[in-house]
Amino acid sequence: MRKSRGLAAVGACLLLAACGTTNENSGSGGGAQGVPERCGADGQYTIGMSQANVAEPYRQRMDDDIRAAAASVPQFTVNFADAAQDNSKQVEQVDNFITQQVDLLIISPNEATPLTAPVKRAYDKGIPVLVLDRKVDGDAYTSFIGADNVDIGRQAGEYFKTTLLPDGGKIGELRGLAGSTPARERHDGFMQGIQGSKIEIVAAQDGDWLRDKGQQQADAILKANPDIQAIYSHNDPMGEGARIAAANAGRPDLPITGIDGLPIESGGLKAVEAGRLSATFIYPTGGQEAIAAAKSILVDCRQVPKTQTLPTKLVTKDNAAATYAELNNGS
Repeated sequence: MRKSRGLAAVGACLLLAACGTTNENSGSGGGAQGVPERCGADGQYTIGMSQANVAEPYRQRMDDDIRAAAASVPQFTVNFADAAQDNSKQVEQVDNFITQQVDLLIISPNEATPLTAPVKRAYDKGIPVLVLDRKVDGDAYTSFIGADNVDIGRQAGEYFKTTLLPDGGKIGELRGLAGSTPARERHDGFMQGIQGSKIEIVAAQDGDWLRDKGQQQADAILKANPDIQAIYSHNDPMGEGARIAAANAGRPDLPITGIDGLPIESGGLKAVEAGRLSATFIYPTGGQEAIAAAKSILVDCRQVPKTQTLPTKLVTKDNAAATYAELNNGS
């Protein structure tokens, strides 16, 4: 936290101002927005990490990746907060980080609009803000780190069009939390991907990214539409829930796709390898990249790009085992 701001720190800040106060990291208002008051290799820095809902395996992995990456930076201490999918709780937690004067804020917002104001408050106070995975409204943050959800949705739609249902057909869609940007973007991209095909989404429900709710919503979709030929799920846990619902409905072979592709035993890669999901699309957590960006800003006194787009990949049964081994051996 910001306990000492001596001449050396002031000098470091002036250096940062000279090299880092650009349109990219100072926001539309310019000045000291998102620019730390001190930086340099001699400092000690506290980072606040505001997580949307650690009950989701993807977010557990994101926190684990941040924790592991931060362990290699001796100047960093990371304090974690879990909003448990509660917008008001996450707003309060971000405001607490501001009051504590953390040196940098990492946030994965539960929903975009409710978290936009507190993120801007931090940014306006000179706290660099790294937004992970889910976006906020506007541009009052230092850097967004995540994969391109529109592109992932488009790839999923093309997979349905070319591989699962080349002759068209009726499908159901399990969406994420309605107010979160990935849910909107994964749907929009999917619609682009199925353009020109005879694929029709006949039912869509919000599963809030959760396995149990995904199963409940898939139950309802299958009862109302027993003739659907596949399910597109916005993440792997909801897809796993849909697999249970399909088995209960006497449709154990119903094609179901997900997104996330976590390289863990309970993750999407193993689900694809076992045949429970027809395919998934890797969505990196961005945890390691967030700590790398924090190190650039606080330790190296450098600016970072406004947007850092992470790579993704289609995973089917053909490459699931190799991808799992690659991601674990490479980490």
